[in-house]
Amino acid sequence: MKVFSNTVTYDYSWEEVSTANWRKYGPWNNRSEHVIAVDTISRSVDPNTGILRTERLITCRQSAPEWIKTVFGCSMDESFVYEASYVDPAKRTLTMVSQNLTWNNLVNVQEEVTYSPMATGHQTQFVQSARITALCGGWQRIRNSIEDTLVHRFKENAIKGREGFERVLEMSRKVFAEEKERQMREKMMLK
Repeated sequence: MKVFSNTVTYDYSWEEVSTANWRKYGPWNNRSEHVIAVDTISRSVDPNTGILRTERLITCRQSAPEWIKTVFGCSMDESFVYEASYVDPAKRTLTMVSQNLTWNNLVNVQEEVTYSPMATGHQTQFVQSARITALCGGWQRIRNSIEDTLVHRFKENAIKGREGFERVLEMSRKVFAEEKERQMREKMMLK
């Protein structure tokens, strides 16, 4: 098993980040072209805790390295990921856990992401970890290669993910500012 971890501080409030999270795979993010579909499976609010739980199926298009395609004899160009997210408004945390569905008999990838407010109130900390386990029987060398390849892919995608999410956050802030200004103009016109 190999572990990837990443921590980022965003200069946006938790409210801004947790709202923008729902747009991170949309047209504002030019760094998420590999995500070709996001389907919501279920969404519910726990009446006792107020926690919003959402389950989604994410379809990605990412080409696997040629040597992996050769070893397993398949293209592996499209994959599916199950994601469950929990927005806790009382604790002001957003936690997402995901699991690969495609090729899960060959490799197990479990990822956890948490967004939580920093003490300043104007920043949000993003903590990401992924546990990658290749399931290739006794072939230690192949297992290590697969795990190393996927850790490297996580590192590359973490950079793209941060760049793309920063753009989504910028666009969200502009849209919210414009909406707030429009609402203020409407209030002024009603007076």
